Amino acid sequence: MTIQSKREYLQAIRQRYLKASKEAKGPILDEFCNNCGYNRKYAIRLLNVQNKPRKAQKRPGPKTRYQPKQVLTPLKRIWFATDQMCSKKLKAAIPLWLPFYEQEYSLVNEHVKTQLHTMSPATIDRLLQPVRIQHKKGRCGTKPGTLLKNQIPIKTSNWDATEPGFFEADTVAHCGNSMAGDFVWSLCFTDIATSWTENRAVWNKGAHGLLTQIKDIESELSFEIRGFDCDNGSEFLNYHLLRYFTDRPQKPVKFTRSRPYKKNDNAHVEQKNWSHVRQLFGYDRFGDPRLVDLINDLYKNEWSRYNNFFCPTLKLQSKHRVKSKYVKTYEFPKTPDQRLILSEAVSSEAKQKLTENFLALNPFSLKKMIESKLKLIFNTLRKSPL
Repeated sequence: MTIQSKREYLQAIRQRYLKASKEAKGPILDEFCNNCGYNRKYAIRLLNVQNKPRKAQKRPGPKTRYQPKQVLTPLKRIWFATDQMCSKKLKAAIPLWLPFYEQEYSLVNEHVKTQLHTMSPATIDRLLQPVRIQHKKGRCGTKPGTLLKNQIPIKTSNWDATEPGFFEADTVAHCGNSMAGDFVWSLCFTDIATSWTENRAVWNKGAHGLLTQIKDIESELSFEIRGFDCDNGSEFLNYHLLRYFTDRPQKPVKFTRSRPYKKNDNAHVEQKNWSHVRQLFGYDRFGDPRLVDLINDLYKNEWSRYNNFFCPTLKLQSKHRVKSKYVKTYEFPKTPDQRLILSEAVSSEAKQKLTENFLALNPFSLKKMIESKLKLIFNTLRKSPL
């Protein structure tokens, strides 16, 4: 008997079986098992199933607390405004951004506001899953500098990461698909303790141009530089930068370098190369000198305030090994500004100035200014001669 014949036979015999008495069901069941070769218990289950529409199965677990139609609109707008921040950082960013969201768009229902404040990172991931995107990787442009390797020591131990002032620095090439010729480079300057990050653009990463931008960064900081660590690139290992940090009447800056070909020695700034440079400008070639001033205008103003005042970052709290795996524990995400406010090494005057700067800002307005300046930069890039 074919499968189709068994199905037709089942449909014919089922109604007779269901209407039969308990005594009459036995012979019907025997007949069905003999003809189809089914196990008796399996045959009973087949005969007892009635052709009724199935009820929608309830989702296992507790009842859903969040209404996606209500919560998703403000959540997506904040997520896009924060440049698609990860869920753990976004949870910490929502309390900072939500008051400005109401100024920019509309008032949020108290129930929705409570849900936005209380939802877990896993819930945020689940709600935002359909709109996630992927990115590609690019090139490395570090050329070794050999002149001062004997005078600038390799950092063999970690700095005291509990106080601000110890910086890592790196450069990012806006070279497109080729390292040949002249183009713009981005300088990335990151404080280890607070994750406070400053960026500047230079043309061809010459020693004089790089030193000028480092001086400009230092003048903008609300705390002093205590240590400076870089890779082995020639833009850092030069006499101009060495004299600037070591020949100071006040406290000289500890100038160290990482081990050659050990990128993870500068892990803090390597992270920022992606989040603060590549996510902003991508991998286009910036071969027009006019772009330097436009990029610095964006870096120094809106981009610095946007990242340092409104974008929380994760900090590693502890790490231990369990068999073959490392288990890492992270602190609750905070913005660099919040970490500076909590630091005892920062003066009260600097903290007051930081608070005043924060209160004068609106992250959605900053985001709009960033977008408008990016349009100007890329329009200039398209009009520039090849």
